[in-house]
Amino acid sequence: MKKLIKYAGIAALCVLFAKPVQAQDAQTQADKEAAYVKTVTGRAAKITASLGLNDESKAAKVTAIIAKQYQDLNNVYITRDAKLKEVKERYADNKQELPAALKAVDVSVAEQLKPVHAQYISNLSAYLTPEQVNKVKDGMTYNVLNVTYTAYNDMIPTLTQEQKSQIMTWLTEAREQSMDAESSEKKHAWFGKYKGRINNYLSAAGYDMKKEEAGWMERIKASKSNNK
Repeated sequence: MKKLIKYAGIAALCVLFAKPVQAQDAQTQADKEAAYVKTVTGRAAKITASLGLNDESKAAKVTAIIAKQYQDLNNVYITRDAKLKEVKERYADNKQELPAALKAVDVSVAEQLKPVHAQYISNLSAYLTPEQVNKVKDGMTYNVLNVTYTAYNDMIPTLTQEQKSQIMTWLTEAREQSMDAESSEKKHAWFGKYKGRINNYLSAAGYDMKKEEAGWMERIKASKSNNK
């Protein structure tokens, strides 16, 4: 009887201490989600501020749309990560089929992102001009499009209008892809991919890209020396 009472007491203590731990885990998750929402809302507010909107109500709506897009993208990637984990476990003993299975997940994610992207642009367009929408896109992608386009023009002053147009077309495509990427690193990776395409295009047109870059660096260096 004493043993039963002893075991019952231990069990009761386990239950007693288990509940606070579960509650703590739930609270921790809730805190993480709240912190994430706060972060993306702040990020969205900074992008909205760059638009110079005078209507506070419109600005608040635009900020909410941008913040929601960050959350929607995050949800897609959370689901993707869970699916990747499942696939890796399922094909743990089948290394030959694993790459194809992982690739299928990536393809599925790309298809999921298309309507999310389209709806986002549509929502922004209800409140913003095309120029303002482009500013939002630049804000989400660290303004890499404009910085890179300016760099190519500075590096190769002899670019033709056709070449400039092609460079802008590819950088615009890169920005559309980069907007949906899950991290800063992967956002920049999209531009890196397209910059490789641009460099190949210019090389085929007869430009020695290493020589052009070296000359550009020298001009920048000389300019800094003259401004001292």
